[in-house]
Amino acid sequence: MYNYIDLDKVSLEGPVPEKEPERQYYFMAKVRKLVAEQAKELGHPPRVYNLVVGCQMNAKDSEKLLGILREVGYEETESEDGADLVIYNTCTVRENANQKVYGRLGYLNSLKRLHPHMMIALCGCMMQEPTVVETIKKSYRFVDMVFGTHNIFKLAEILYQRMVSKKMVIDIWEGTTEIVEDLPAERKYPFKSGVNIMFGCNNFCSYCIVPYVRGRERSRNPEDIIHEIEGLVADGVVEVMLLGQNVNSYGKTLEEPISFAQLLRRVEQIEGLERIRFMTSHPKDLSDELIEVMKESKKICRHLHLPLQSGSTRILKKMNRHYTKEQYLELAQKIRTAIPDISLTTDIIVGFPGETEEDFLETMDVVEKVRYDSAFTFIYSKRTGTPAASMEDQVPAADVKNRFDRLLKQVQRISTEMSGKDVGKTMDALVEGIDEKNKDLLTGRLSNNVMVHFPGESSLIGTIVPVKLEQSKGFYYIGTKAE
Repeated sequence: MYNYIDLDKVSLEGPVPEKEPERQYYFMAKVRKLVAEQAKELGHPPRVYNLVVGCQMNAKDSEKLLGILREVGYEETESEDGADLVIYNTCTVRENANQKVYGRLGYLNSLKRLHPHMMIALCGCMMQEPTVVETIKKSYRFVDMVFGTHNIFKLAEILYQRMVSKKMVIDIWEGTTEIVEDLPAERKYPFKSGVNIMFGCNNFCSYCIVPYVRGRERSRNPEDIIHEIEGLVADGVVEVMLLGQNVNSYGKTLEEPISFAQLLRRVEQIEGLERIRFMTSHPKDLSDELIEVMKESKKICRHLHLPLQSGSTRILKKMNRHYTKEQYLELAQKIRTAIPDISLTTDIIVGFPGETEEDFLETMDVVEKVRYDSAFTFIYSKRTGTPAASMEDQVPAADVKNRFDRLLKQVQRISTEMSGKDVGKTMDALVEGIDEKNKDLLTGRLSNNVMVHFPGESSLIGTIVPVKLEQSKGFYYIGTKAE
């Protein structure tokens, strides 16, 4: 666990601290006492089930939630059944994600009737929507805690309020300039970790709800980021993923502005850190300076996720993406020229309002020219609360499916061709675990983000080893550890 807090040394005398994170340390100490009493009644430490959906920033938030709960005496469990506390860390990028949460709440209600002491907490992006909070208040009164994206760090305080008052606690912030990171985190992997470098988004793509629920862009001070990574490395981490909704605009909101490329240079200097990844990048903000830093770096992984969304300049304008087809192609070519061994991946939306066959063919043309190593393809989903939801010329479902199938076929063909290009090479892989399908194999991640499966001892997990890539299976390799 990173950022361990000795709660025995936290004073509960005097007024509640106003400064963060000291305020949360105080409430963690208070909650730990209540949890210890609950453990005596239950005959075991209370159990928490955490469901996280959505992006990697949500996953990072859930590490904080679990870190706090572990510190105050909870144990994690693998299902809602038997849990004493259930947390849903929600996503709201697609409207059907909301419906799934409402569906799960019905199931939780039946569990809570059987176990009245069970507490239910809802947090994350979905909770930032006022209509959602009103629905929960009216129709899901059995929910105990509701909080959003801006005050994830307040879990201990919110939990204390609920345990003392026995009433529903709703704590939603419309926005914030506050960044509180110095709290415990329960990492999924001991050898790699996500690191938040910024929060929020200022881009307002016309199909996207994120700026409305994650707020405006705000960057962490570089000194705090470096300090966190140094602590992680001291704790055994060899690879970090720098996280932000648009990392390329990092530093613009700081009192002393710094570019993302400059931050990467500083992270590169951290002794003991072996790999650096980052996401997500917006094409409009990707600078020549960043390309140069990636080219020169010995630690930045050879993978760049560069969302296209559409290859049609006309549709890109309707999406409010702030680049043209030609500018994107020029950027992709510049990246490939500077870093020939880079793996480029992307996101593509099919069926955006007003998309014609000609627009779609422009997208197919970009895919053919850039030749992505892989692509996440999506059928446009109308998202209430975004400008695109009220646009006319919604594309007929039959046309969208036809285009989606054609795009998927092309993406898969190119991905298969691209994935086989490194057969015979020996490349370094970070061993992440035992292969789920074949327990005799280990699973490793190459610098270009492609997976490789190879025979080896479990003692290699968490280390970087050379692997000879002997066979391509389309989206992964089979190999052997090189001597």
